[in-house]
Amino acid sequence: MDSSARFWRCGAMRFILACLCFFIPVASFADDLEVDVELFLAVDVSRSMSPAELEIQRRGYAEALTSRQVLQAIESGLLGRVAITYVEWAGEYSQRVIVPWTLLQSPQEAQAIAHQITARFDEGLRRTSISGALIYAAGDFEGNGFSGLRRVIDISGDGPNNQGRPVERARDAALGQGFVINGLPLMTQDALSELWGIPDLDIYYRNCVIGGPGAFVIPVLAWDQFAAAVKRKLVLEIAGLEPRLIQAQFTPAEPYDCLIGEKMWEQNRAYFDIP
Repeated sequence: MDSSARFWRCGAMRFILACLCFFIPVASFADDLEVDVELFLAVDVSRSMSPAELEIQRRGYAEALTSRQVLQAIESGLLGRVAITYVEWAGEYSQRVIVPWTLLQSPQEAQAIAHQITARFDEGLRRTSISGALIYAAGDFEGNGFSGLRRVIDISGDGPNNQGRPVERARDAALGQGFVINGLPLMTQDALSELWGIPDLDIYYRNCVIGGPGAFVIPVLAWDQFAAAVKRKLVLEIAGLEPRLIQAQFTPAEPYDCLIGEKMWEQNRAYFDIP
């Protein structure tokens, strides 16, 4: 090979290597996987709930996620896949990741997620900070590896916010980032709920917690209804259906004191702040 040919060949190789060096850093940040919905399940584990109730919650989610109705809702989506994470919360900085962001598009994956949820049952945590859960959830979508056509924060709880930022501020910040927030208020009756809960928790959630296009509340009035309520909620969220419920964004709300939980805690601190 003459010197001229070697020159051009070496030049071509240098050009190719330069291109590779330019593109490799870009390729290392692979595009997020597109899914129909990114769904953050925020599940209350505050101390106002008994160990039996905490177990009912986990088993209820496991049952719902593996149900025929939920799997059909996933299959019927534009892409046929969703991303999901299951995080338990209580106080302002008390969040416990049970299932990190995971792809869900098959019965096998649903079973694996259900197994993660029910592999063990942990104790409850102190206080109730819906705002802390919303702030944590909104930040957790960043860099999760998925890109959803919709991004939904699904929050359950058995009482009003009593710690951290006022819940309306956290909600409004999340809505400003384009999230939809749905609610599953737990309105079961027992001694703890009578002491720490409020009788109109569903109205509190509607006025102070949820928001975004199609946002909805599904109250749970008894623990034997929990799994069915979760199943209904997941189908609505995954399929993007309009629920036959009051729409938070389009229905005028009556004036409501969204600081009721903070005021109750101040009045009953000796009860709320049990070590």
